[in-house]
Amino acid sequence: MSDWEDDYDADGVPVKKTTAKALNSGVHRGTAGGAKAVRTRATRTTPETANLTYVEGDEVAEVDRTGWINRGGYEGEVQLFGSNEVQNKAREMIELLVSQGSRDGPSFRCSSAALQDSGDPPLPAIDWVSLRENRHKYEAMKWQDLPPIQKDFYIEAKCVAHRNEEEVTEWRKENNNIFVDDLKDSEKRPIPNPVYTFEEAFKPYPGIMENIVRVGFAKPTPIQAWPIVLKGLDLIGIAQTGTGKTLAYLLPGFIHMDQQPVPCVCPNHRPRERLNGPGMLVLTPTRELALQIEAECNKYSYKGFKSVCIYGGGDRRSQINITTSGVDIVIATPGRLNDLQMNDHINLRSITYLVLDEADRMLDMGFEPQIMKIILDIRPDRQTVMTSATWPTGVRRLAKSYLKDPMMVYVGTLDLAECSNLNGYRAVNTVEQTVLIVQEEEKKAYIYDFIHNMEPQDKVLIFVGKKIVADDLSSDLCLRGIAVQSLHGDREQCDREEALQDFKDGRVRILVATDLASRGLDVHDITHVFNYDFPRNVEEYVHRVGRTGRAGRSGASVTLVTRGDWKMAAELIHILERAGQTVPEELVMMAERYEKHQREREMGAPRGRGGGGGRGGRFRDRGESNWRF
Repeated sequence: MSDWEDDYDADGVPVKKTTAKALNSGVHRGTAGGAKAVRTRATRTTPETANLTYVEGDEVAEVDRTGWINRGGYEGEVQLFGSNEVQNKAREMIELLVSQGSRDGPSFRCSSAALQDSGDPPLPAIDWVSLRENRHKYEAMKWQDLPPIQKDFYIEAKCVAHRNEEEVTEWRKENNNIFVDDLKDSEKRPIPNPVYTFEEAFKPYPGIMENIVRVGFAKPTPIQAWPIVLKGLDLIGIAQTGTGKTLAYLLPGFIHMDQQPVPCVCPNHRPRERLNGPGMLVLTPTRELALQIEAECNKYSYKGFKSVCIYGGGDRRSQINITTSGVDIVIATPGRLNDLQMNDHINLRSITYLVLDEADRMLDMGFEPQIMKIILDIRPDRQTVMTSATWPTGVRRLAKSYLKDPMMVYVGTLDLAECSNLNGYRAVNTVEQTVLIVQEEEKKAYIYDFIHNMEPQDKVLIFVGKKIVADDLSSDLCLRGIAVQSLHGDREQCDREEALQDFKDGRVRILVATDLASRGLDVHDITHVFNYDFPRNVEEYVHRVGRTGRAGRSGASVTLVTRGDWKMAAELIHILERAGQTVPEELVMMAERYEKHQREREMGAPRGRGGGGGRGGRFRDRGESNWRF
């Protein structure tokens, strides 16, 4: 504090005078949200205009009598200088801030003695043990104001009920090798018999049958899940895209929503208008798949259900306006839905029918935290359907956490049943798979040669590993006068939609894409898949190849494998052999060379040495530098 201080005359005009020391001083200590001790002081002004000045280093911030010290550490120290009148006024201001607590702004805590002086009672400790013991009671209280859910709407046809076990087994084997299992831990439930026609499943619901006839479906899709879902059971559907997973959960979902009991508020309103939110939620990993499901949903006009598609990259304000105006079905990507949910733009308490579509892909894309936050706001007695193309550990964990005693239906296109842990993969048998061993610099020559030999009716999906490669390759093809589109995550949403629509409509016959297009892409007439870059794992390879040869059609895939992909050679050979495909001799040599390389690394690992010396370093260098195709 300077020895020169302002004083004031009777008119309030400041007068300069010299003082040997402060006339009086006092210290007030307290704490405010931070992590270090600070010092504040009061400037000497008139009582009516007294300010507190916070000082830290060379920075100064003033706070008036009704404000807060907006900077500082966890513990703060206030020193008061000046006349008694100024000190008393400043002290009153500080005590006022302390007594107000966090009512109007950031919390300002002081010592226990100061709390006792203020008369505020101490906050009671939280009994975490009691909360954990009574969590079920509190969970029931959270949802007690919601109406009960009805789930069982299945009326089994007599002809379906009379089918014997041998007939059912033979039919499932002939129709894509369908397998059904009950995952309930305790006593197993009887598995419903499959339905052969739409009438056997939906005859009691003429509105559904009218839509099926209008859309033009001839027979049910390969995945048989309607009897299970209509009975109100949770379902896990494992099947390749194109086997009817979307229709498997949409049609029962319409019936489920329409049949829910809702207290009548106004007899002129439709039942779902009396709900405070949507009834069905479909979570899906990508924008393209979300838009595709919305298009499928819009084909039907069952009871006038309204749907909205919520995804990142779309018009957020428009999505909010549509959602708040009232919808029945929400089709969303987890990121954007979590955004709207946390900002109170959508109410999920009314959801009774939840679908996790392409669950494996959502986990691959890192959506699990968002999925968990979303599901916590959905009532636990809901009906849940999960679809996936594979059955890895992450999907199993997700199913165990959020599905209750589910049944599993999977179509044998991926041949997942051959492994005891359901973790094996096999590409579809309807695709002729060709593997070429090439050098990295030869890739473009191979793709140019392939495109040059394309037939007029051919349509090819070219997969690359990186977005920059997709742009580079598509630009080179355009410069050669070849009509092409590209699809990857860095493109604007309108451009992505245009690229996919051009490819579907046949305006372009070549689409260069990252693995964004490996899941859920529904283009039936893709004749070829060209793996310009080998995928990061064999599971992704299966998904890529599955973009062709779908729904009973035949297709072909070409995969370029380079030296950098040699660690995947053994698994690729296993897939080719299980699918009855020709395995190139060079691929076998590559796998053997990599296995030998791994053994040498293990045997020659350096013992207690740093750097690249030792036998391990020599083996490692020799194993890589001597490689020849």
